[in-house]
Amino acid sequence: MNLPTWITVSRLLGLPFLFYLLSNPTPSHRWISMVIFLVSAGTDWLDGYLARRLNQVTELGKFLDPLVDKLLVLAPLLSLIELENIPPWGVFLIIGRELAIAGWRVNPNVTRNPQIQGANWWGKLKTVSQIIAIALLIAPLPPQWNTLCVIAFWGAVILTLISGVSYLWPQISPTHNI
Repeated sequence: MNLPTWITVSRLLGLPFLFYLLSNPTPSHRWISMVIFLVSAGTDWLDGYLARRLNQVTELGKFLDPLVDKLLVLAPLLSLIELENIPPWGVFLIIGRELAIAGWRVNPNVTRNPQIQGANWWGKLKTVSQIIAIALLIAPLPPQWNTLCVIAFWGAVILTLISGVSYLWPQISPTHNI
């Protein structure tokens, strides 16, 4: 495993702390959780940058990066459901898209050594919107921020669905098989 892949895996280290701190959501625990989440999310950019800069882009890294991203996003969303900050069905839409596209991104045409498709522009926009929404929802903001937090969450859900369609559309369009 190279340095960018280690950085990718390191994002998982924050998850137990997020679960613990959000299970007892005092204002200080929520601020600490938000910082842990944002630092972990920031390593997503760092590992990609280093992989390209050091010419260390690997199939393992292209597989692990989106998987770890999904865990980093879904863990706090599950805690936020428990805290009744967001509706479960909104998170279900995100989980459904993530599972569908995670399987779809592995090219089924190559049987012995599948090629992993990288994230497209919509996928990157989706990830940024999810990070912003989750950070806002984790932070113990005053009530006047609730509307912005709700808009950010539903905006992330919509971008999640759009990005899912953007992966599937070229594969299901009638001109694809021509």
